[in-house]
Amino acid sequence: MQSTITHLECPECGRRYDHRRLQTVCKDCNSPLLARYDLDKVRRTLSLDEAGRRQRGIWRWAELLPLLDAKHRTTLGEGDTPLVPAPRLGGAIGLRNVSIKDESGNPTGSFKARGLAVAVSKAIELGVREFVIPTAGNAGGALAAYATRANVSAHVYMPSDAPPANQHEVRAFGAELVLVEGLISDAGKRAAQEAAKHGWFDVSTFKEPYRLEGKKTMGFELAEHFGGRLPDVILYPTGGGTGLVGMWKAFEEMEAMGWIGSARPRMVSVQAAGCAPVVRAIETGSQRIDPWQDAETAAAGLRVPSPYADRQILRAIHQSNGTAVAVSEAEIAEAQAEMASTEGLLAAPEGAASWAGLKRLAAQGWVGTEERVVLFNTGSGLKYI
Repeated sequence: MQSTITHLECPECGRRYDHRRLQTVCKDCNSPLLARYDLDKVRRTLSLDEAGRRQRGIWRWAELLPLLDAKHRTTLGEGDTPLVPAPRLGGAIGLRNVSIKDESGNPTGSFKARGLAVAVSKAIELGVREFVIPTAGNAGGALAAYATRANVSAHVYMPSDAPPANQHEVRAFGAELVLVEGLISDAGKRAAQEAAKHGWFDVSTFKEPYRLEGKKTMGFELAEHFGGRLPDVILYPTGGGTGLVGMWKAFEEMEAMGWIGSARPRMVSVQAAGCAPVVRAIETGSQRIDPWQDAETAAAGLRVPSPYADRQILRAIHQSNGTAVAVSEAEIAEAQAEMASTEGLLAAPEGAASWAGLKRLAAQGWVGTEERVVLFNTGSGLKYI
């Protein structure tokens, strides 16, 4: 169970970077960097069945994660979340195979734990002892928890109107919390300024290579859930888009290793109508995502006006023949109530947006009755009460 990472690579220009040194983004393309592995070697030594016999959690995929020495592994038991069948929700809109990938059981109550576990572990291996992050809420709590677990320092910059539960958990874990007037983009500017001033390592979404690697494990787990196949449709609530891009990367890696075939799910980006830059880019056919002005939504994780990995997000949607859909605040609230009262799952507003998006697409006939559909609930609704 040793990493087979070989290098980092820019997906735009192909330039390679040394994974044994701290890296951020491609200096030529201003693009996120992707970790590359010796997939031929992994193919010879690991299979989905073998991975399934290992101890639960994201680190059972160690060959396909970037950490070279297990002694730096920082874990709170993240990963291996359930795929919950939702027959009553699906049946209400004429679909027979709807499931919810429920990430709320992760440490700190959201899928952010996957990415921060890997990013913190790898940065510590490379000598980092002080971190900074801008966050809409959940990522800040996750960084604070993993930094405490590893006995290093964290500084969290968060919009002042972020959910109180997110603010409380950051302080509870002992990290410094700085509240910023404005959006996550404003918090990002402050975090970058302080990182440059103090020498802190910035683990902003896609500004370092390894949060993506933690998130891609959701893709590996989906292949397991479906016995070496993939669902037909995935609806993913999209703010920064790390999970969507990460799963797309996981699918490519699994095909290269012979774990799955070439069939891919249609990837659907779900956003709030008050902040829908991905939806607008898909509707207009743009190759880049323009910043959304005056972003506003109660789904804090979706209030990302300008996702940094816009090219990768759009590429995954286009290559999968997917789409993007925006839903209103009223639709999100209704969907959250329906998920709780119908299937017993109190989803975060971001996860509820996925159900609202599926209802919209089903009404349009975009999803077939027998297609296998997976909705992502990215966090616990308890954090928004």
